[in-house]
Amino acid sequence: MFKGSFTALITPFKNKQLDRNAFVRLINHQIENGTNGIVPGGTTGESPTLSHAEHREIIKIAVRVSKGKIPVMAGTGSNSTEEAIHLTKFAEKAGAQAALVVTPYYNKPTQEGLYQHYKAINNNCGIPIFIYNIPGRSVIDMSVDTMARLFELKNIAGVKDATGDLNRVVQQRKKMGKDFIQFTGEDSNAFEFKLRGGVGCISVTANVAPRLCSEMQTLLDYKTDKLILQRAKEINKILQPLHNLMFIETNPAPVKYAVSLLKLCKQDLRLPMVAITKKNQLRIKSLLKKLSLI
Repeated sequence: MFKGSFTALITPFKNKQLDRNAFVRLINHQIENGTNGIVPGGTTGESPTLSHAEHREIIKIAVRVSKGKIPVMAGTGSNSTEEAIHLTKFAEKAGAQAALVVTPYYNKPTQEGLYQHYKAINNNCGIPIFIYNIPGRSVIDMSVDTMARLFELKNIAGVKDATGDLNRVVQQRKKMGKDFIQFTGEDSNAFEFKLRGGVGCISVTANVAPRLCSEMQTLLDYKTDKLILQRAKEINKILQPLHNLMFIETNPAPVKYAVSLLKLCKQDLRLPMVAITKKNQLRIKSLLKKLSLI
């Protein structure tokens, strides 16, 4: 269930309000184009600007539209442990297959604090929990040893590793074994991450090119076949410029503009996020045309 290309979904807005119809379109677009799973309510979904009611609603919509088709890994993290517990329990009750819980940002807890945070969430829910380790946004970096301690708990299933350090996937596999499910959170290293023992990518780019992202991940399941591996390499080469442009400004501003070109939703963002520059809009539009995505 948990492998391949999982899309870190954007949250569409219209007139400053949640655009529910566009969100349904986005999910159906993902399903129709072979995405292996979706992640609503994460960083790419502008979770810091969502009200609690909106956050719960996008989880409910994602579960309803995806039911029986692809799994939902709901973003339920917070720098408040109690808030993370409440949202994770809600996601479980709503029918999400897993929860993605980011390391507490701003608070800067110690490794013991990180352990106790996830342990408390683990003790209050019954669905798989994926640790979202992203030092670039949350300031703190969960150590491999802390992750190993957490993996001893019943609901801790794996990690979304956004450290950008490919050595981590090897270290974590060595420490926790192959049953510890490792997704990369860095589109640019998705190919190499899987070769080193990961299972897939929680992808920003998949909002724009879901079929290519999913196809590459599927091909990498047969990496011992030279011809299949060569095709995966070719797709990776095609995707790299798109990965780069999706982070040319702070995520999710570039990907929202790109998806708006697909006519799936508006590019509206919530402050403090703002639209990308005209120069970068032209660069993205040109590349999408080159890749025949628009």
